[in-house]
Amino acid sequence: MSSGKKFIVLVLSALVLALAWMGGTWTTTQGATQGQSTLPTITPTREPPDTPTPTRVGAPLPTFPIPLIFIVSVVPGESVTIRTANFPPNTDFDVLMNYYGTLGIGGEKVATVNSGSGGMLTWTFNIPSFLKDAARIAIRLQSQRGYYSYNWFWNKPTSGTGQAPSKPFVIPTFKIIAVERDKTVTIQTANFPANDTFDVLMNYYGTLGIGGIKVDQVNSGSGGTLTFTFNIPEAMRGQTKIAIRLQSPTSGYYAYNWFWNNSTSEASIPPSTPPAESPVPSLPPGVIPTFRIQSVVRDTSVTIVTSNFPQNDTFDVLMNNYGTLGINGVKVDTISSGSGGTLTLTFTIPESMRGKSRIAIRLQSSKSGYYAYNWFWNNTYP
Repeated sequence: MSSGKKFIVLVLSALVLALAWMGGTWTTTQGATQGQSTLPTITPTREPPDTPTPTRVGAPLPTFPIPLIFIVSVVPGESVTIRTANFPPNTDFDVLMNYYGTLGIGGEKVATVNSGSGGMLTWTFNIPSFLKDAARIAIRLQSQRGYYSYNWFWNKPTSGTGQAPSKPFVIPTFKIIAVERDKTVTIQTANFPANDTFDVLMNYYGTLGIGGIKVDQVNSGSGGTLTFTFNIPEAMRGQTKIAIRLQSPTSGYYAYNWFWNNSTSEASIPPSTPPAESPVPSLPPGVIPTFRIQSVVRDTSVTIVTSNFPQNDTFDVLMNNYGTLGINGVKVDTISSGSGGTLTLTFTIPESMRGKSRIAIRLQSSKSGYYAYNWFWNNTYP
């Protein structure tokens, strides 16, 4: 083989190794309000190579194909037709539909499809009964191999093309005005639509209330500014912070917030001085807790290394399907951050996650509200 050909082979080999070593990206945030648009919002997901490889933290290269779904047409209350782009071949996808704003996470499975030759595909799916009267619906396609993509569409009213109504879009919000620890929370709404019905959900801080416990259902009456008081469910009692979400199963409107679970007559989001009974762990402004994957023993354990973790905090460790960010996952451990900063921790992979190609892992604190998540290939590494 000539020296020129050897050089090309070496370059290609190095490129293949570099791609194979790419893994998941970490993200930490305290929640951001989803933007509104008069057109369907397409949020692509950047995916690593499909072949299982040893895990290493790093951003996927921007040249990798991004699986997308587009809304083609809607038969209100009956079906939606979508078209894909950049879908991987020979991959089974579960099709989920859920309330607008959930990204389809935890939705009802309406079908399972195979991508065949991949690329551009067109499918039609029936709208589940509980969403037939919803104005907007989230749709999600996700694969056990880790690929996923989501979008949403107008159901009622709609022109059948995914276009929003022409009237200006007003965003409903609410603020916390009072809390009685472990008992009740009182909220005040703004810009709420009239004559609508809202389910009231509560869940762990950091979940945006998605998939939470339904504690009530309220009618918005004349809309606008309203005051409601809700009971804190037993499962949330003792939590330092609690997420609360109001979502309408009919119109698709939703709003979420969170509150300190401490008795106060003038709660705010967030309070300038946390009304905690004991010091709450905190980090300097702009410092974000993260963690990376250090090693994996397939179907047995995963070892992580943290960075910028707060001192003397307590974190629940959750694992769930890839693409869920670990939200509502299986609780595998609870750890103390001790002196904080950099910690090396090993956790057992739960039975329900064994056999998965990729697994999401999340550390979240009910004490301080800090959380971080990542994912790993379920293959022995290094």
